[in-house]
Amino acid sequence: MSWSSGKDSAYALAVARKQADVEIVALLTTVTETFGRVSMHGVREELLHAQAAATGLPLVQVQIPSPCTNADYEERMSAALAGALSSGVDTVLFGDLFLADIRAYREERLGHIGMRAEFPLWKRDTRALAHEMIEAGVRAVLTCVDPKQVPRELAGREFDAALLADLPPGADPCGENGEIHTFVYAGAALREPIALRRGDIVERDGFVFADLLPA
Repeated sequence: MSWSSGKDSAYALAVARKQADVEIVALLTTVTETFGRVSMHGVREELLHAQAAATGLPLVQVQIPSPCTNADYEERMSAALAGALSSGVDTVLFGDLFLADIRAYREERLGHIGMRAEFPLWKRDTRALAHEMIEAGVRAVLTCVDPKQVPRELAGREFDAALLADLPPGADPCGENGEIHTFVYAGAALREPIALRRGDIVERDGFVFADLLPA
């Protein structure tokens, strides 16, 4: 399972686990080695490990540099996937929702090494899906927002119905265009909640990050 630590990958995992013909063996996450955080989401490794433990699945971390070129990313990811392939894994699941170019890229890269990509949430209506996640008990915090698309004050907010109501017109409710990124601390694929507290809110590289720490 391609694991970002956010709501879409967590909900995709929960959906996939209900399929009798799917055996999920591990989570795969890119971590920026310079900072020890989940790439783009800015989540600390300690919380990532707690989250993986709550899913009951082993975690495979792909360390990438900062800045990271596409060539670096592909080299390190291919090495990790080749290891999975040699152990019998033939498919990677993704939480992508509707960006066709991203899907095509994933399928092409996996096909190159003899693996397949599947997308359990593909083409779901994102407004309905966002409300479905919340009603199903998904609890998440916005760890990163793009202030060019949504108000910077949303960083650190709960992903809930009030948050959805506060999103500006044109913003995708699930943040599929990069408007928001989240960390799931309860519900969905997690068997137990993760205790956390909110830290500083900082702006870096044009994005606003809300730091989360173990409680």
